Amino acid sequence: MNLLFHTPGHAEHDPTALSPGHPERPARLEALTPVLEQAVGAHAESGTWAKREHAPATDEALARLHTVAHLEWLEGLAANGGGLTEPDTPVLAGSMSAARSAAGAGLAAVDAVLTEPEATRAFCAVRPPGHHARPFTDRGAMGFCLLANAALAAAHARAVHGLARVLMIDFDVHHGNGTQDAFYADPNVHFLSLHRFPFYPGSGAKDETGAGAGLGATRNLPIAFGTPADTIVGRFCIALGDVADVCKPELVILSAGFDARRGDPVGDLGLELEHFAAMTAAVVAIAEAHAGGRVVSLLEGGYDPAQLAEGVETHLAALAADEPSSE
Repeated sequence: MNLLFHTPGHAEHDPTALSPGHPERPARLEALTPVLEQAVGAHAESGTWAKREHAPATDEALARLHTVAHLEWLEGLAANGGGLTEPDTPVLAGSMSAARSAAGAGLAAVDAVLTEPEATRAFCAVRPPGHHARPFTDRGAMGFCLLANAALAAAHARAVHGLARVLMIDFDVHHGNGTQDAFYADPNVHFLSLHRFPFYPGSGAKDETGAGAGLGATRNLPIAFGTPADTIVGRFCIALGDVADVCKPELVILSAGFDARRGDPVGDLGLELEHFAAMTAAVVAIAEAHAGGRVVSLLEGGYDPAQLAEGVETHLAALAADEPSSE
């Protein structure tokens, strides 16, 4: 069984109120509503997909990566009616409730796949996204991201469930600098990022491979614009296999961004739906080989709502492709 989580009240975080035309807007998740409803409805009898409720992330969970000063800064901006943390990252009155819910979805998804024998995969349709939010930094919000959703999920898996090895994967068009920073010196959380380079946020060079005890646990695949899509996917699959063979993960956490799709207004690496299907299938295969099939996928980028809906629909199908019927 696969589980679907979403962000209740996400529309209260509406950056267009402070920055007209902002691409990270409520319409992104609103476009996913029919996709998620169809995913549940299409498998209602077999029980392959199910929607789940979840609680917002607690201060204790957030404090594993975020400083008190960071949280107080964001809560203060929200309480005072909002403001900009940087030119492209607004905070509004409802932003922190949405961000806490987005982070909480990842925590609940980890709990489910690690404690429920019938639950193997989870997809979190959440916003605001999280992979640029910098941990251990007093004012770490950037790149549309307020809280480090995927990294918090990994920290939760380690702290609450005692996992020794977690593999984090990111195929958003932008490098997940916040995720990388969270575990750069940690030998037990491996990170693989495929991203356009050079590009925002400027990090993610090939020689960024970790530090201290974590040296070698970070693997970056910087991709030049114009690289053929099949070549990109081939590189990803080879690197993924190599990293997984070293990490031997007990859980796979994926930052699933769809802004590498051809025509995305913020990113674009020329990928099409079949390429996202292939990368998702490769992630599933790694999870089956090493982690009992357990994958938690969290939405990151993708800024054309119609294209995003198609990407998520493709992603869900690939996540569930090997799920056996309950009949």
